[in-house]
Amino acid sequence: MIIRCTQKLIKELRIKPTEIDALNPMTSWHANVLRIDRRKCVLFIHDQSLFSVFVAGLKRSDFDRLDEVFGQAMFRTLRLFDFDQRQVEQLLDWGRHNSYTKTNSRSVLGSMNDMALHLQHHIAYEGGLSSVDLDGLHLRINQIFFSAIGSYYPWQKLKSLLNGDG
Repeated sequence: MIIRCTQKLIKELRIKPTEIDALNPMTSWHANVLRIDRRKCVLFIHDQSLFSVFVAGLKRSDFDRLDEVFGQAMFRTLRLFDFDQRQVEQLLDWGRHNSYTKTNSRSVLGSMNDMALHLQHHIAYEGGLSSVDLDGLHLRINQIFFSAIGSYYPWQKLKSLLNGDG
């Protein structure tokens, strides 16, 4: 997969971003580091579907193994929406070796900023990161309509794309 990182995330990862374009648009994601309750979190958002995966409370060592952390969080989130085994395996297979590059879509960044506001609101409403139900949070954020993807929820759009219905 291609993970298109904001400058904040590139700095946190301590990497030099590669110059690469996604050969398969299905493998392109954007990611940003957020600070919520003085803890570092990463929001991943799929470029085509705006399907979001949120990882909370990361430590320095977690950033060093972000591929693994992202894969585990994606697996858990996909299972919440009853993606079939083939779809889960396909996405996880694409994510085994990620390349990190700079962001390239203002539209996706705008949607990601909107999603970050929703996250912060839901987390604050539930009493902070220590008391939020992360599964419930994923269910909520992936059931927000975005005009950028038409009349779909992000989880529906991702399923549709994986089925070839695009």
